[in-house]
Amino acid sequence: MRILLVEDDPSVAAGVIDALGGGFDVVHVQTGKAALEAFTRDEPDLILLDLGLPDCDGTDVCRQIRSSSAVPIIVVSARGDEIDRVLTLEMGADDYVVKPFGMRELIARIRAVTRRTSQNSSTGESAPEAQRTLFGLVIDTRSQRAALNGEEIHLTPKEFDLIVYLSNDPGAIYRRQDILHDVWETNWYGTSKTLDAHIAAIRKKLGSPTWIESVRGVGFRFGGPE
Repeated sequence: MRILLVEDDPSVAAGVIDALGGGFDVVHVQTGKAALEAFTRDEPDLILLDLGLPDCDGTDVCRQIRSSSAVPIIVVSARGDEIDRVLTLEMGADDYVVKPFGMRELIARIRAVTRRTSQNSSTGESAPEAQRTLFGLVIDTRSQRAALNGEEIHLTPKEFDLIVYLSNDPGAIYRRQDILHDVWETNWYGTSKTLDAHIAAIRKKLGSPTWIESVRGVGFRFGGPE
């Protein structure tokens, strides 16, 4: 797996590179500009992105990459406030790790974010079984693409996983903890606020909150357009 590490602190970068060196190919850059150039030159399998970069805010890098790619992005930042986590996830990041962090935790999060994507891309499903259409929304699990009324919807890997999960049984209510366990898997360490952020992002991209309805005190269910 090729990882693009965007980190301006040499000591942090050295620790991450050392921890990941055994099983990952790590490319390290220190600025937002260098990150975008490296991404354009050779798109990685995953990005570890610091927010406090010397030439720009990491959220700008996240936004630009997410506008054209669904590559998994894990933010690694000293900003621990909930608002920072939620806003970054809404911009398209797949996970958020607060500094200081343990290397085992970081590796677990990397594997959790990429595991489902790898499973989906390697599935041997036939085209009819891999594609479903609900209220004009076409979900293709082989290509990990979604389109609404013929127009492609750009979803992050986790947003796509969430739509697939909820649309398995339209109208059924899924509990928050079940969603976090099944979609984020047992390696998820965060709070359920990340789920709300992803739901909000999906609703915005689909153009209506009724696509995913909130069931107060329980969870969510897949609905449809207004």
